[in-house]
Amino acid sequence: MGRTHAEAILQLGDRAALTAISGGRRAAGLAQRYGVAEEPTAEALIRRSDVDAVIVTTPHHVHVAATVLAFQEGKHVMVEKPLATTVADCDRMMAAADAAKRVLATGYQQRFRRNNTEAWRLMRAGAIGRVETVQVSMAAQRVEGVSSFGSDWAWWNDPASVGHLINALPHALDQLRWWTGADVTTVSAVCRTLLPGIKVEDTTMALAEFSNGMLTSLYSSRALPHASFAPESFRFRVVGSDGLIDLDAYDELRLADAKGWRVIAKQPAVGHTSADTAFLESRMQAYRDQMASFISVIRGEPTPANEPRVGDGADGRAAVAACCAIVTSSAERRWVDLTPRK
Repeated sequence: MGRTHAEAILQLGDRAALTAISGGRRAAGLAQRYGVAEEPTAEALIRRSDVDAVIVTTPHHVHVAATVLAFQEGKHVMVEKPLATTVADCDRMMAAADAAKRVLATGYQQRFRRNNTEAWRLMRAGAIGRVETVQVSMAAQRVEGVSSFGSDWAWWNDPASVGHLINALPHALDQLRWWTGADVTTVSAVCRTLLPGIKVEDTTMALAEFSNGMLTSLYSSRALPHASFAPESFRFRVVGSDGLIDLDAYDELRLADAKGWRVIAKQPAVGHTSADTAFLESRMQAYRDQMASFISVIRGEPTPANEPRVGDGADGRAAVAACCAIVTSSAERRWVDLTPRK
């Protein structure tokens, strides 16, 4: 993800400049690749006078420390999802941003993928009427050891990172909130660990009710033994009062109404598993456009009404709150209410 955001910055030309990189065993090589400084610590990078904004791509449970320090040093911050691993840490980050009067953004690049953006526009335009139910499928093959993408996923199994659902599910939860303007109000879930030798959740089945009455089923797993069901790695089946949307974020967006089914948009294939394909335009477009939006927000530039805007701190917090509620629901075998107490 460090390389991903570095590439996104470079693709913006004179809109932004990559200044320095720090953190992880590959930081030196990454800094050399892009001809920028490598700082020995995140603190040293954050305190540089020529740094205006910081992108945090560390393991989830250490997001909060770097983010709070960056705000204390007067920087703007974009944090890869999830914003943090607890609601309390999200609140600390948001409070630090408010105190510094700086921008806190959450990395929800899925907002900028072609199919997802078109689905947002369709729902905003009332193409399927009132959104009533959504089925979400996020099924992934087992990831073990070092992938050909170049990442060591051992941190994923660290209990401090909570589990697979807080790594994957925030994207789906953000899509649902962004599309409808509604918030999660109640959840019920069962979480399981199906992979041998790990101590964190890797598979979850959940039900969620939203503030607009929408009902949602959520399936999230990283435990499939072989290649995933092809159209199910990030699939939404949306039922509206006047029509249907079938969305595969990595293939087709289809709409059904009185005219029947038709393809509205098609997303070019993305090769997540190899560095040879992961940095092609089909994947980088969303990250580049997200970075452009982040910079526009920093500069106070308005976002066009029909274009997506980078997620903010509240968007990041909402997904973390829902994920934590799902974990609690499974552990305590009960519905969990997220409605704010009056």
